[in-house]
Amino acid sequence: MSLRRRQLLPALALLPAALQAGPARRGEPVAWPASLPLADGTAWTPEQVQGRAVVVVFWSLSCAYCERHNVHVEKLHQASRTSRLRVLSTVQGGDAAAVRRHMAARGWTFPVVLDNGALAAALTARRSVPMTVTVDPQGRLREAIPGEMFEADVLDLLKLAPA
Repeated sequence: MSLRRRQLLPALALLPAALQAGPARRGEPVAWPASLPLADGTAWTPEQVQGRAVVVVFWSLSCAYCERHNVHVEKLHQASRTSRLRVLSTVQGGDAAAVRRHMAARGWTFPVVLDNGALAAALTARRSVPMTVTVDPQGRLREAIPGEMFEADVLDLLKLAPA
């Protein structure tokens, strides 16, 4: 074993298991981060989605594609209020105040995690935005869908959690 590799091994042991393992693959259980800070000052925990399907959207404040995509995500969030589907998003860039202003100006109410990399580490290695990731009610990764989606396709995600 090389000297460089011997030096890195102890450092790797200190990383959280979710970061060492990489994102879940399709059909595998998701190793959700224990707690994530939301832009509204509260925290998100995996217990909030236990037994529910989850749609996670990665986006950026400066992304025009995300802007159009998130209009549909808000409609999905509103439509999912009476179902077993939950919407969660994570934003890249911007502090909590900037995110809250951005959301309020558009009337968006879906929960937003301030990007800390932990959610991406659990769900997808791709870093493009928008990125929509689906998780089934059993907590297994269904798919990661890169790019902007049509309204009908976003709303079709309600099928992940039949009534």
